[in-house]
Amino acid sequence: MTASAGSIKGAVALAAAMLALAACASSPIPNEKLAVARASVQRAEQSGAPELASVEISTARDKLQRAEKAAADHDAQSATMLAEQANIDAQVAEATAQEHRSHKADQELEASLQALREQANQTPPTATPPPLAPQPTTQNQQ
Repeated sequence: MTASAGSIKGAVALAAAMLALAACASSPIPNEKLAVARASVQRAEQSGAPELASVEISTARDKLQRAEKAAADHDAQSATMLAEQANIDAQVAEATAQEHRSHKADQELEASLQALREQANQTPPTATPPPLAPQPTTQNQQ
């Protein structure tokens, strides 16, 4: 009975080890998701997000850093989740920066149009053209 109990314990230990290995194999480190998140953060930084969407880009950077740490710690599930969140946050930062630039351009255009309207209202009317010379009339002489 002792040999049988020992072999059962050995089989259970082997099964547990195999399950642990299978879990590791089924959750590979999300290198592709990390690369996509890095590219999104970089694109947002280049779009002016640090100046125009500082909160959003900071959040994206933080989550990317946490994703990279999770990947280094072989925590694939956390790394995947954080990389996906960093990607989305970076996209939000980029869109926010674009919205700020568009709003500024709209304000500048509106100010230019207003200046043109004011200028048009202040310009004295141009001189009236001279009257047309009377057209010679042809008279039938009888």
